[in-house]
Amino acid sequence: MEKITEKLLLEKGTPKTNKLEQVKTLNLSKLGLQLQDLPVKLLSRLQSLERLDLSGNRLQKFPKNLKLPVLFFLDLSDNQMEDVTTLESLSTLEELKMDDNLYITVSDNYKLMVLLPNLRIFNGKDVSTTANHLRFVYSDNLRTRIAAVWEKNFSLPDPVTADKLSDLETKFVSAACKQVKYGPSSVSEFTRWRVGILAIEYLHSLTEPKEDSESKESTDAKDKEVVVTPCKRKQPQPDMDIGVRLSPRKRLRPDPPDSPAGDSPRKSSLRLRLQTQPQTSSCSAKTNGSSSTPTRGGKDAPRAKPKTHQSKANEAKPKERSGKQDGRASHLEKDCYTMPLFKTSSRMQQPVSLKPLHVLQCHSKQDSSEDFTTQLWACAFHPALDSSDSGGGSRLVATCGGDSVCVIDCETGMVMKKYKVPGEEFFSLAWSTVLMSRGSKASAQPCAVLAAGGKRGLVKLIHPRNNLAYGEFRASRKALSVLRFHRQKENFLFTGSYDNKIVMWDIGGIDSQYNFKVVQLLALESRTTPLHICLPPTSNNLLLVACEDGLFCYNTQLGTSSTTKSRSMDMEITFPIYEKEDEDHEYHTVDGMSFLNDDLVASKNYMHSCIYLWSWSRTVAQRPDRKSRKVCAVIVAELQWAKTDIPYLALNTCPGRGYIVCGDEKGRIWTYHAANLQKNGYQTGKPIPPTDVLEWPAPRRKGLGSLEGPSINSVAMDPELTYMVALSDKNMVIIWKKEECS
Repeated sequence: MEKITEKLLLEKGTPKTNKLEQVKTLNLSKLGLQLQDLPVKLLSRLQSLERLDLSGNRLQKFPKNLKLPVLFFLDLSDNQMEDVTTLESLSTLEELKMDDNLYITVSDNYKLMVLLPNLRIFNGKDVSTTANHLRFVYSDNLRTRIAAVWEKNFSLPDPVTADKLSDLETKFVSAACKQVKYGPSSVSEFTRWRVGILAIEYLHSLTEPKEDSESKESTDAKDKEVVVTPCKRKQPQPDMDIGVRLSPRKRLRPDPPDSPAGDSPRKSSLRLRLQTQPQTSSCSAKTNGSSSTPTRGGKDAPRAKPKTHQSKANEAKPKERSGKQDGRASHLEKDCYTMPLFKTSSRMQQPVSLKPLHVLQCHSKQDSSEDFTTQLWACAFHPALDSSDSGGGSRLVATCGGDSVCVIDCETGMVMKKYKVPGEEFFSLAWSTVLMSRGSKASAQPCAVLAAGGKRGLVKLIHPRNNLAYGEFRASRKALSVLRFHRQKENFLFTGSYDNKIVMWDIGGIDSQYNFKVVQLLALESRTTPLHICLPPTSNNLLLVACEDGLFCYNTQLGTSSTTKSRSMDMEITFPIYEKEDEDHEYHTVDGMSFLNDDLVASKNYMHSCIYLWSWSRTVAQRPDRKSRKVCAVIVAELQWAKTDIPYLALNTCPGRGYIVCGDEKGRIWTYHAANLQKNGYQTGKPIPPTDVLEWPAPRRKGLGSLEGPSINSVAMDPELTYMVALSDKNMVIIWKKEECS
């Protein structure tokens, strides 16, 4: 064995030079080297070294403190390596060879993929997908379980001292390593190692001061307020500073950069923990951190009703809207039609019992528990990629409001991902599945992506599994009100905006470098702001759009002519409640709509205290010649609901369980079970009462009174109705869970 000297390094290195600092490739293979034979001080001079070959030696470890700032290739094959954690200092390494090391296990391979953030090629194979899964998805699942161990068994000492903290760290890490079980047993050693690291990080996150993640605007930017963004709900703001109004003004400012993982999700998730009280239906809660309640300016005054911007001609002819067709449809619904029967199944026979599980404040401004002004607008559950999908899609829900989008684990109540865009206010989001290519030899794989948009008119494209906001595109110069993906053509995205347009886009797929291409396919004209978009399950080319002045149907068939030319609506669907309109009651705004099955539609008209359940096929059948543009919905049932003048309280459905749900302005959730509705009959002319009304869980903050019920803006359910998520206008995400039958 030759001694490692400067002369030897220069002889074995290329290009040929007399300075170690200029060597880029170094071959030290088959020299019988052991750890003590590698002089760290001398090797550290190789500041330009890109490739290093140490194969065929007797190394058990790598020099722990050796830093080679540009090294991207290392060959350690045919050695006696035992401790791979000594490679952690090689943060720039992209390719590593470790073949023929007898003591290296699968757990060691996984450790390397986590320790080396840029590692792509391992033993000649591309491991990018596995490495990203371990770095993000696997690690996030472990973090969730570690947090559960902490919340169940530990708390910070008072006062916090170095000795107490050191003792607490030892006990907490030990408990976490014993209690956290996840993944296959073949990598249990890797899991314990990773849990130990993450447990220490978690404890430090609780004791270190939080950084202010909010970007601070310059004085000049604050002075350049120009156009006011359309607000989702009009409401008075007593005793509120102009800087925290619910609909921030647009400012002249450059677009802020993406921040896909810049904020610690757990630092920004403020939870109101529910605790069931004996012999009462109300629940109490405590908030992490704060011990004071926000000041409230008394009861909110009634919201101003939304403007429908109808033409004077339409306003002057209220009777023309109902017309003879309304009377004909009303006659038909009473004499001919009954509700179509659902396919009977055991899971649809009995109503589901739901109990409150978590209340979160994960969209707070500056992570403040005092923020009860941020309004939350849309939520949707992660789609299952296939039957073997291990992503836990049915328990992950995305929520949006304020300047952030969150992905929450419903079971634990933990915020798994959080994406903040300073200056944005998100109004809508939608999930879909697109193909991700992995190179010329590998087949493309489906991956779930999340689209979100709001007041800036931009659509953000996010791949939560890899913790990446990979792109954006401008869908409108005005705020976006609604996003919806096509059911069959999953790369087709519909956007509705405050400039009264609906646009269909093809967002395509993505490659391994997250390159993508967006193409506008079609533009549809609306008279007012679109609020909800639905695609009838039995048609691929028709689109139902609920707007501030009615419900309209569009043909989205792509032809050979110019498809980007704007199209007007093909048909308007009217409702019997229109006949009762007067100066004080404007019922044309359809602020809730969803299909219950292939034919039945549940929809809600602003200021109407009932939810309509109507037949799509029978409604369309009234227009055989297609000459008339107006048809009245064939009502199957009217469902009793709250009497309120607050708009934009959206309903939702769970077809798999036959459920319709809608929140009200007092924090209650009204639920309707299809099996129960069928038993009641539909020819009585009376509204059918709900199956159940879930009362506001009344979370409490320690030492203070309960929080009164807010308006429930949006509700979402997973396909099995294991979880239900409701969003409020006072910055609270409420998660309900199905109770198992005893």
